[in-house]
Parts: sequence; C-alpha cells; structure tokens
Amino acid sequence: MADVKEDGPTSPDVHFEPIVKLAPVEIKTLEENEEEVFRIRAKLFRYFNNGESTEWKERGVGDVKILKSNNDETKYRLVMRREKTFKLCANHYLLPSMELKANCDSDRAFVWNTPADFADEEPKAETLAIRFANAENAKKFKTAFQDCQERLTSDEKKDEEKPAEETDDVAEKLGDLTVKDDNKKDESKAEEESKTKENGDAKEESKDETTEK
Repeated sequence: MADVKEDGPTSPDVHFEPIVKLAPVEIKTLEENEEEVFRIRAKLFRYFNNGESTEWKERGVGDVKILKSNNDETKYRLVMRREKTFKLCANHYLLPSMELKANCDSDRAFVWNTPADFADEEPKAETLAIRFANAENAKKFKTAFQDCQERLTSDEKKDEEKPAEETDDVAEKLGDLTVKDDNKKDESKAEEESKTKENGDAKEESKDETTEK
C-alpha cells in the first residue's frame, strides 16, 4: 500500500495594520552637495603608533568614494564608510602634495599620508593604507586619485595667473587713461593758445582803429 502524504495545516495570510504610522525620516550624509567621481569596494587600515608599539589596524570594509564639491570645484574629498554600520573610517580632502605609494611592493595596496582626517570628528594626521580585491581595481583607484590631484594643481595655477592678468589689464587701462589725459591737456593747451592769439589780434585791431581816428 502506497504511503499517503498528508499536507500539513496551512496558515492563512494575516495582515495587521500598524497601530502607529511613522513618517519616513530623511538621513543626511553631508554628501548632498557633492558629486560622486569614483567608487569602489576596498579594505582600509590606519597606522597605529602610541610611542610604545606600532601596528596596522583595520578600520573597515566598504566602498571608498571620491567626491567633488558642487559649491567649490577646487575641492575633492575621499570618504569611506563601513558596510552595514555606515560609520566613517576615512574622511579627508585630497591635496596635490599627497603621494600614493605601493604598500610592500603590492600591486593591489597603497599607502598615503593625510594631515587632517575627520573620520573621528576631530581632525588628525593619519597614515592610511587601502587594499583592493585585485590589481585592476587598485589601478582604477590610483588613476582616479591622481586625476583629481592634477585638476587641483591646474586650478591652483589658474588662480596664480589671475592676479597677473588682472594687473596687466589694470596697467593697460591706466595707460589708456594717461594717453587720454595727455590728449586732453594738449587740446586744452591748444585752445588756450588759440584764445590768446585771438585776444592779441583783437587788441591789435583796436589799436589800429584808434590810430586811424
């Protein structure tokens, strides 16, 4: 006799309306006024040195991002948050002076220094290291990092050239004013000489008339 399988009891779909309806809460990340230039998954470390011991400590795994400010095009920020908790583990501006070095000759890890990292709210000088899943991802990060540095350098040069250009423009305008002033002086001088001559001629004519009488 074949075994007969009996279906177990089924539970009906029960829907309960929530007693309290909560309005959605908008979470601010302070990235709203920035444009994402680059993003990739990585693992971040910081160099710990308390004077007695030194070691690399893991700060977290997550997406490392490079953001460009919409209010100031000369500012790029590197931000990384731990996955799941979204707690900051890196938060600093990119500077042209930063040097990205291979970590222990690895083709998928880099080390760099930042004078002010705001991951712990208060700015601190940090030595950071980052490791990627493969060499290709590491290369993409390096390219994006250095491209932003080049843009910062070119922006600094433009800012340095602007005062010189403005000075030249002012000098040219002053030169034009000087030429115009000189022309006005020459014109007024010629007018005065013409008037003097006319007055002299008028006096001569009056003298001649008096003599004739």
